[in-house]
Amino acid sequence: MFFASDNGAPVHPNVFAAMERANAGYALSYGNDAATEALRDRIRTLFEAPQAEVLLLTTGTAANALALSLLTPPWATTFCHRHAHIAEDECGAPEFFSGGAKLTLIDGAHGKITPEALAHSIAQTGGSVHVAQRGALSLTNVTEAGTLYTADELRALAQVAKAHHLPVHLDGARFANALAATGASPADLSWRAGVDVLSLGGTKNGLLAAEAVVLFNPALAWEAALRRKRAGHLNSKLRYVAAQFDAWFTDDLWLHMAQHANQMAARLATGLADVAGVEIQHPIHANIVFARLPAATHARAKAAGAVYYQSDETLCRLVASWSTTAADVDALLAAFRG
Repeated sequence: MFFASDNGAPVHPNVFAAMERANAGYALSYGNDAATEALRDRIRTLFEAPQAEVLLLTTGTAANALALSLLTPPWATTFCHRHAHIAEDECGAPEFFSGGAKLTLIDGAHGKITPEALAHSIAQTGGSVHVAQRGALSLTNVTEAGTLYTADELRALAQVAKAHHLPVHLDGARFANALAATGASPADLSWRAGVDVLSLGGTKNGLLAAEAVVLFNPALAWEAALRRKRAGHLNSKLRYVAAQFDAWFTDDLWLHMAQHANQMAARLATGLADVAGVEIQHPIHANIVFARLPAATHARAKAAGAVYYQSDETLCRLVASWSTTAADVDALLAAFRG
């Protein structure tokens, strides 16, 4: 009954097998190997973006911070949701990588920013040498509340940003879950909607320390490569990261795993409706459920072996992964019901 995070799920066997195959013999280092080059071409095809550049990394924090350092100069600010991962969970890494750029936090129901709120926040920023200037917009899909932006919603926000000459970053730590939930193409949920740089996360969906920054503007590629090296995130054996992504994309494994995680969260949400005292906090769009339950219910579930995070004595976050089973969900529900 592990629902703490999809980060805690095991690596998919196909991914381990791919790394084992990559372990045969020698290969050029620092991304000059054939597997990394082939993966770049595969991502270009998948995203229908033949000019895109791809940088492989091993942590989502590095991916987000590196991406934002390309878009936000030190005297500027990145606009993001108040509860965005870059604001609450990355120990100031975006500010550090960008040389001190600020974050401007925007409120919004269920983890989402509206175009009106974004426009208002932008209007309050810049225009004087004494304040931080307008830098970039960062969105998250799936959001930290477990909700989704549709392609149309992303496009509307990007239009506001672009009207003020702001580039757009997308934190896609759970991008596969968003694709599986919406049925949209990778291009539709990224560059076609106005995204300039995507942090493409694999670690939360069956990979082992595998993340990518996809630059839809190839003019950013050289600076990105320099920043990655200077920050200490140019892994010398990127063929093992590339092998993971290759297995991930093969036969749409990434989408199948994400769809399964989403389905398990939906099953959990349906079952929670029968638990006394439960209050679901956000719409269930992907693989995350936020709920309030009586303290005694939490105590009973934890005593039965359930593992998940609580932010206070009643509010919890329950995250399903590719390896969550229906039996896991049903056991948690039984523990809640007592």
